[in-house]
Amino acid sequence: MNLTLQRVRIRSFLEQDGPALQEILGDPVAMEYMEPAYSPEKTEAFLRSFCIARRGALACVHRESGLLLGYLLFNPVEDGVCEIGWVFRRDHWRQGYAFEASSGLLDYAFSHLLIHKVFAETIDPVKAAGLMEKLGMHREGVQRGHTRDSKGCWADLYLYGLLREDWLEQHHRSPCNLF
Repeated sequence: MNLTLQRVRIRSFLEQDGPALQEILGDPVAMEYMEPAYSPEKTEAFLRSFCIARRGALACVHRESGLLLGYLLFNPVEDGVCEIGWVFRRDHWRQGYAFEASSGLLDYAFSHLLIHKVFAETIDPVKAAGLMEKLGMHREGVQRGHTRDSKGCWADLYLYGLLREDWLEQHHRSPCNLF
């Protein structure tokens, strides 16, 4: 995939993305609501096995500088259903990059891939859940005390989803007239 948006480009991960991906996944603050920060070895193995071999994630890079800004989970879990998620460089938080990239990816998923549903989950009830809602996703439930956070404490898991029909309605499009 190669998707060019206003300020970012979404593309497949490359072997040479390892050091930049480590800056993101190795940051304990960026990983706070996910799992413990990755070691360089874990990042390298994850990059090769999941991001490249399985094509389960995409790279979000700055259009002008080429800097890897973020990791975008975009993983099909069954026919017509994909999971989305993101982790971005902390020095680029609150600048709209995660929204731009995720919104562009949702647009592509629903209009070109004709995905039926995209879902996301988080233990962060503020920042991540807020972005999911800004993207038009609906809270579908909360699994109380369902998973552990990066420190090993039990946490609630917030489930969000967006159906293609809801996306079409939000963008004032009918299924027969996408463009």
